[in-house]
Formats: sequence, structure tokens, C-alpha cells
Amino acid sequence: MPETGHELTVFLAKGFGLFYLLALSAGVLIYAFWPGNGKRFDHAARSVLNKEDRP
Repeated sequence: MPETGHELTVFLAKGFGLFYLLALSAGVLIYAFWPGNGKRFDHAARSVLNKEDRP
């Protein structure tokens, strides 16, 4: 366990950052694989390829 106030602050910040990034990653994965979002992602993938965008 950390001894000084600075070490305690660093320890808590690292722990908070770890759990924050884990929760954020889990949220992104849940959003990406949610069954209702499949049509939206398919449409976005096809719409980019179907455009006849020429100079």
C-alpha cells in the first residue's frame, strides 16, 4: 500500500483509469454487437461503397 499522499493519489488515479477504460471498452463492445444496430452498420457499410463519387 502507498505510504505518502502523492503515492496514494497516483495509486488511486491508476486504479480509476483502469476501471474507467475497462467499462468504456465493455460499453463500446455492447453497442457494436447489440442486435438492433446491425441494420444501421450494414447500411453505413454499403452506402460508402455504392456512391458514384467522381471528380
